[in-house]
Amino acid sequence: MQRFDLIAPCHFGLEAVLKKEIINLGYEIREVADGRVTFAGDADAVVRANIGLRSAERVLIKIGSFKAITFEELYQGTKSLPWEQYIPKNGKFWVKKASSVKSKLFSPSDIQSIMKKAMVDRLSDIYGIRRFEEDGESFPVRVFLMKDEVTVALDTTGDSLHKRGYRKLEAKAPIAENLAAALLMLTPWRPDRILVDPFCGSGTFPIEAAMIAANVAPGMNRHFTAEKWTHIITPQNWKDVREECMDEIDYGVETDIQGYDIDPEVIEIARINAKKAGVEKMIHFQARPVAELSHRKKYGFIVTNPPYGERIGEQKELPALYKTLGERFKNLDSWSMYLITAYDKAERDIGKKADKNRKIYNGMIKTYFYQYMGPKPPRRILDND
Repeated sequence: MQRFDLIAPCHFGLEAVLKKEIINLGYEIREVADGRVTFAGDADAVVRANIGLRSAERVLIKIGSFKAITFEELYQGTKSLPWEQYIPKNGKFWVKKASSVKSKLFSPSDIQSIMKKAMVDRLSDIYGIRRFEEDGESFPVRVFLMKDEVTVALDTTGDSLHKRGYRKLEAKAPIAENLAAALLMLTPWRPDRILVDPFCGSGTFPIEAAMIAANVAPGMNRHFTAEKWTHIITPQNWKDVREECMDEIDYGVETDIQGYDIDPEVIEIARINAKKAGVEKMIHFQARPVAELSHRKKYGFIVTNPPYGERIGEQKELPALYKTLGERFKNLDSWSMYLITAYDKAERDIGKKADKNRKIYNGMIKTYFYQYMGPKPPRRILDND
């Protein structure tokens, strides 16, 4: 079976989480760079990574890399790549996205058009045709330029992997599913521990936690661009992996996962999304303000994405909101709290400095992942809870 170098982009700051996921799938890491992890694998790896990775943005097949500081070098480097191994005569191909960091070539539109011409010229020579109908399957190309090093890859995923298929409805300012899953995996939370999100919005944190607890593969209920690349990956390959993932699901696992929001309509959206994900019975959603946050048990986790004033007029409400969150957290004996926010005065208003503070880029927004770590529960509680 053909071997590939596969590239999985992720949120900046969460490369270690993704690396661990890939290793757990059984694949060899080739390189970890800012915002992406490269690993070795075959067609089966493409399928398993797309269906099984929680923190990745997408899965790319690396076609090649080369140095280019002029557009002529970009053209020649692109033309030298073995496109015919991937793209059939009737394939629809284009450079979907070009990104450039600290490189001489930086115009995305120019990069895209020159690379398209080089691909056409290469395939024209190979297939002996001058005009491509491009009425077949899609083969979107993505290119990264970093310090004049060009990395070219085919996108096997299509819509970003954060689109699990369950979030048909959204509350305002939702957190991406893959970011929520990665942050959960950064915490010591385990399915046998309590988890509460007091600002649950569309329900992303509770739903992702429930999917982790029940071992539901995040890509089970969606499709991928590479499913139609039958000359590279067989339909049976996709079928086999989906069946394996289905067999590994355990909806009977006992959990205590709760999601609160002050808006009853938002809670209804969260319930609908949880039902779409198949985990509605594992989560308790309730319309409740953060001022009423409480729990009778100890050693629980707050994992949340509080408002951070991204809309005009909301900034003035933040100090009181974060102060209330801090007060409620203080009353939860032995609990831990993990929150992601772009509000840079969060620690001040919560009234306590975080044990750890990690910078994570949520798109173009710099956010802080504040980590307040409570004590570990005694062994007998872990055994009996």
